[in-house]
Amino acid sequence: MRILLTGGAGDLGYTLSKQLVAQGDTPIRLDVRQPADNNGIYLAGSILDRETLASTMKDIDCVVHIAAWHGVHEFRREKDVYDFWDLNVTGTFYVFEAAAQAGIKRVVHISSSSVDERDGVYGHTKVLGEEIARTYAARHHMSVITLRPRAFIPYWNKVIYNSYVEWAKWFWGGAVHINDVTQGVMQSIDLLKRQTLDENPVLTLDGAYDYTDVDLAHWDAEGAGSTFRRYYPDYYDMVVNYGLDPAQKPTKLDISATQHWLGYNPTYSLRNLLQELAQYGEAGPPRP
Repeated sequence: MRILLTGGAGDLGYTLSKQLVAQGDTPIRLDVRQPADNNGIYLAGSILDRETLASTMKDIDCVVHIAAWHGVHEFRREKDVYDFWDLNVTGTFYVFEAAAQAGIKRVVHISSSSVDERDGVYGHTKVLGEEIARTYAARHHMSVITLRPRAFIPYWNKVIYNSYVEWAKWFWGGAVHINDVTQGVMQSIDLLKRQTLDENPVLTLDGAYDYTDVDLAHWDAEGAGSTFRRYYPDYYDMVVNYGLDPAQKPTKLDISATQHWLGYNPTYSLRNLLQELAQYGEAGPPRP
């Protein structure tokens, strides 16, 4: 299929494009900046340019709508409420309307688990984006899958993270790796290839956890850092030396609906992070 990726030059566009090309699909990567790689076809443009968006939708089989300002832009005060509204709300409306006018019936909409943090601007705009997705799924009989990943900016994005350790501190409290987000999107595309959906599933993407639910319910029952030490004894001193907190309890999200719909099985856990930190140190692994 010819698959349009809005914001296709970003981190998720990068990982998706490689996998789409590998399985014989053609990613069409619409973005205001050029990708760092040559996978797929790059088209320069913004989702806020309705004429460009309309022409881009021609001969497209499926849309993966990624383009958005993210929570980090709110946290760093890099974007204001007007920026968030323009791209995340108006831009999402433009994408769905252009897809509807082009007769496109398959859309994967990238939302965020931050919809539960409605006091923030970012989360609020994602709530509104999901409402747009539901509206178009119903009014235009589109097959739309909305994915709610946790924050997934990868360690190699040096604009956000100065080092692998800085990324690890963010991941530590519970997160999803970009490879697992890519898995969820690819599974969504595959589902839309195989069948027409009568409903608009909204599915959470979280990472893998070595800790059991019982561990989380009785966290550090034997003292601060005891749960971590029981699972990862060989890494305890290392994480303390890097300023990471072995007593920090992660937050785990419910992905049962995602597993039911997609067969989603996240593979990257804290153990993977610890192995990479032990092997590569503060520099982290090379960019994939």
